[in-house]
Amino acid sequence: MNHDSYPDSLIKDVLGRVRTIALVGASNNPVRPSYFVAKYLTDKGYRVIPVNPGLAGQTLFGQLAYASLKDIPERPDMVDIFRNAEAAGPIAEEAAALGVPVVWMQLGVRNDAAAATAEAHGATVIMNRCPKIEYARLFGEIGRQGINSNVITAKKRPVKAVKKLI
Repeated sequence: MNHDSYPDSLIKDVLGRVRTIALVGASNNPVRPSYFVAKYLTDKGYRVIPVNPGLAGQTLFGQLAYASLKDIPERPDMVDIFRNAEAAGPIAEEAAALGVPVVWMQLGVRNDAAAATAEAHGATVIMNRCPKIEYARLFGEIGRQGINSNVITAKKRPVKAVKKLI
């Protein structure tokens, strides 16, 4: 697979078929990207299982948090990795060994060796993308926010004259 460019059809298919997502690197801090991605995906109907050793046993997004993937009592449909590229390697390999069908590495995270291992186990791998952004882009939500609707433009608007009030 070419990991420099993914067809929209592949990403849309993945996001359309997965229902349960293990989010590795989940945070309970609402200003962290992993928190608002998990919240967004939960709001879209996905079941998001938080994975973070520091939060194990706590409930986030209505789900019990686990210390690692192997601790989850069921196999998720997808693992979303919010860790750096080096840490993502063993996580992606563990996910593939557990039979997780989709391994997704977040924006800025790419590990080609781990992707090759996961793909050898039959997993679909997406790297350096965010499922929240891709969902909004491919399922029409970005347009509802004014993007690609000619509301936001790079063209400068003419400056209107301002009357002085004296």
